[in-house]
Order: sequence, then C-alpha cells, then structure tokens
Amino acid sequence: MLSTRKIALFLLAVALTVMAQKPRNDKPVAAQPSAASGENSAAEDISGMYSFLKEGEFLQINLDREGVSGYVSRQGDLESDRGMFLDQFFSKATVHDHDVAFTTKPVHGVWFEFKGRFDRGGGKTKAEDAYYVLRGTLTEFVTDADKNTTSRARQVEFKLYGQPDDKG
Repeated sequence: MLSTRKIALFLLAVALTVMAQKPRNDKPVAAQPSAASGENSAAEDISGMYSFLKEGEFLQINLDREGVSGYVSRQGDLESDRGMFLDQFFSKATVHDHDVAFTTKPVHGVWFEFKGRFDRGGGKTKAEDAYYVLRGTLTEFVTDADKNTTSRARQVEFKLYGQPDDKG
C-alpha cells in the first residue's frame, strides 16, 4: 500500500519533470551515448525517483535514447532558503553498465557530485521500495560569500521509491 507521503512525492516529481521539459535557453543535459548502439549503455532502466539525504528530499533520474537527465530536490540550508525546496538539475550525468555519475548545477552556491553504482535492492518489483539502490560517494560543494569553496564527501545509499504499475 502506498502511503500518502509517497503518492504526494511521486506527483510532485511528475509535476517537476513536466515543468523541466518546458523550452529553455539551455539545452537538456544528455549523457554520451554508447558508440556501439547509439543508446544508453545502462545495464537496466533505472529511471525513477530515489530517496535523498533527508525525509521528503529526492533524486530523479531519467534514462532515454537521448541520454541521462534528472535533478535533486532538496531543502535549503541557508538562512535565506531554509525549509524551501530547491531543484538542482544535472549539469552532466552518465550511466554506463552499473556505474552512475552526476553533477548538479549550483543553486545558492551549493552543488553535488555523485559517483557510484546501482544494484538490485530488496524490492521484488518496481512497485515496491528499494527495487534499485544507488550506492556511492556524494560530495557536497559549498561556495561562501568570499568565493571560498569547501567540500564534504560521504558514503550514501539512495533507494528507488516504489512506482505504480502502468498496467492499471
């Protein structure tokens, strides 16, 4: 049974993804396609919404013929944006076999880099949480008002949220 929170997060992710598809001045970010096939070289389609660092935050990954796109939706930590949700779109991203890497665009002087792998998790189907799990190193970069950049790396595990069955 899906909780109300998960349904709300899923609907929010869908709405933000649709909004992100509006024409913009910059082109969408795409991974380098596999030279052999002309398509993604991911071992499996890991598209979907994953948990992020805090309750209510999430990571969206989309794989298609054009490459990899996505974003992180997180709560701001600065005095000026504390509690507000900030969407940080990927500036570059790749998925090759089971390896996953992405870098987000900076928002309010903060951006993220992730390098890791995806594996099958405990979920038996994509309708269950943790069907896929991303494990790796997430590095958070922060640039202060004096243009000094600091970084903090940590080991993370992001779980795919259960997705509704498309057959309904």
